[in-house]
Amino acid sequence: MWGRAIAVWLLVMAVEFVHGTLRWIFLRPRVGDLRSGQIGVLTGSVLFLLIVYFCEPWMTLRGFADCLRVGLLWVVLTVVFEWNFGHYVIGRSWESLAAEYNLSHGGLMPVGLAIFAMTPWMAWRLRRVSAND
Repeated sequence: MWGRAIAVWLLVMAVEFVHGTLRWIFLRPRVGDLRSGQIGVLTGSVLFLLIVYFCEPWMTLRGFADCLRVGLLWVVLTVVFEWNFGHYVIGRSWESLAAEYNLSHGGLMPVGLAIFAMTPWMAWRLRRVSAND
């Protein structure tokens, strides 16, 4: 399960990289950083859910505990990746990266991470509900 969960996380990160790049190029100049980020959290969350929904059977999640563990793993991997990529590859300051986590100043990363953490459970649950219909 863990190897497959990491493979799905890599797929989500690849999709999010494209999503973020397109948002940066096309949306941010039109609506600004804050609004672009808000829209990005919504559209990114939908993308996450779609990917995880279709990959969930392959990951063989067995219940809420598996979903919770995978969601938490994804959050840790994402935070480590975002901070290291943002600072060492893109060259952003630690302060600008931390600003994305400040809800009172419009930083929405905690919201996105919370949704991302719940995505395995949401996908698992949606599959069980649709199987019972």
